[in-house]
Amino acid sequence: MKNKYMFGGAIIVVFLGIMIYLFTQTNVQYESSFVKVMESNKTIKATGSWVKERNYQIDKTNNLFSFYMKDTQGNLLKVVYHGAIPNNFESSTSVVVTGKYQNGAFQATDILTKCPSKYQDQARQNAS
Repeated sequence: MKNKYMFGGAIIVVFLGIMIYLFTQTNVQYESSFVKVMESNKTIKATGSWVKERNYQIDKTNNLFSFYMKDTQGNLLKVVYHGAIPNNFESSTSVVVTGKYQNGAFQATDILTKCPSKYQDQARQNAS
């Protein structure tokens, strides 16, 4: 009988340890200042807007997509993403990238785009 309780207690302790470890690993902070992004060596969600004047590059052989972002202070950040260009990237109003700053560029593991909502026009028409 004691062995069952000890075994169950050990499973609970291991489970709690794993949960605490996973929680600390997924604690990702948002940064809107690219200066702070470049100084950090942690995984960060950086927010900004795509610099359309600099265009973007697609390397199909290496499956790379790169572009430049601008933060609210006007600082530029080169973003390199290992994957395909998001479907609505060109119509986006802002971009959130997740990753780390390494080797002179932000190495993104995920890209989220915010596009103008189709409901914005309806709200303006209703307000008139």
